Amino acid sequence: MGLLVLWFVSSRADGAESTPTDASLFSLSSDTLDFVEEKFGSPARVRVEAWVSLVQDDAKNSGLTDLEKLTHANDFFNEVRWLTDIQHWGAEDYWATPIETLASNGGDCEDFSIGKYFSLDYARFEQSRLRITYVKSLTYNQAHMVLAYYASPGAEPLILDNIEKKIMPASKRDDLLPIYSFDARNIWLARERGKKLQADSMQSLPQWRRVNEKMASELKNL
Repeated sequence: MGLLVLWFVSSRADGAESTPTDASLFSLSSDTLDFVEEKFGSPARVRVEAWVSLVQDDAKNSGLTDLEKLTHANDFFNEVRWLTDIQHWGAEDYWATPIETLASNGGDCEDFSIGKYFSLDYARFEQSRLRITYVKSLTYNQAHMVLAYYASPGAEPLILDNIEKKIMPASKRDDLLPIYSFDARNIWLARERGKKLQADSMQSLPQWRRVNEKMASELKNL
């Protein structure tokens, strides 16, 4: 089975589109921003405020294409410093919220993918079109994470990545071997013809659950 087929079979959806986590315009309270500034400094607040403005502008601007919005999120998080979890957090595997990533101005592939996912979710993309995807980088022979965007259930996905910074269709990314993907609730296995697991991603992926719990806390003024 070729790499492109793996991407395609993992794109099968099961029906209705899911809606973004919050139908209202995304924002952060002054208390949250004050906390960010107190802990990480004024440049951190500027970065987080810039992210909020980006998300709000994309959510409101119906004249933008999906590709333009994808590019905004991709470029924004690809500007953050790349640091390993050990270097940055003193942990082997730490999944940060977008606010943590931007406030600390550092992260790795999963942090960038998570940041892009939430950016597009809050910009009112349907969650069912977005899959955080665990892959193997054949170039570097190591685990990696990207964000895949499916314009429709059977469409070839576009890949948002921090290694190859240009958004490209999966057919152009033969350096990536997809392993599994997940969204707000579901998990798919690429090697088993895109099999959807009878499992809740929040329960099966503890790091993903913790990111969402932390994000909820941050949105409630920490």
